[in-house]
Amino acid sequence: MDTSWWPAVAAVVAVALVVLVAGGRLGLPRRAPPGAAPPPGHGTGPPPRPRAGELWCLADGRMCLVLVLGPVRGHRARVAWISGKYDDRRAGVVPLPPGTVGAQGRAAFVEADRPVEVSLWEFRKRMGVLDPTVWDEVKGLGGGGCRRR
Repeated sequence: MDTSWWPAVAAVVAVALVVLVAGGRLGLPRRAPPGAAPPPGHGTGPPPRPRAGELWCLADGRMCLVLVLGPVRGHRARVAWISGKYDDRRAGVVPLPPGTVGAQGRAAFVEADRPVEVSLWEFRKRMGVLDPTVWDEVKGLGGGGCRRR
């Protein structure tokens, strides 16, 4: 009986065994067990659908103003951060009317000169819509280049 093909079969079995045992360490995708939490940054359904001019709270607790949703890559939005500090050296910092964000009468400012791209999966809670007069002032400032977060 010719047994010259047995080493080839043994090699195939050995490779299959290595892939099964060490699959996770080789970078091969694994299925999540049922009921497991979704990967970070992704939810279990469609992502939230923020609109331009809306104020949102993100997963990390930061507040932002949605500037653009359309031309940004993938499931991302261009946002401007909301800050409690005013920096008079920056022309793109726009004051918000008192009570727009957080406690009544607390000062808040939109940092529209430094837009950032944020994943839609990071949006957690819609906080409201920006006043139309302030939105007219802000929307022209956030169209420049932006950084990824």
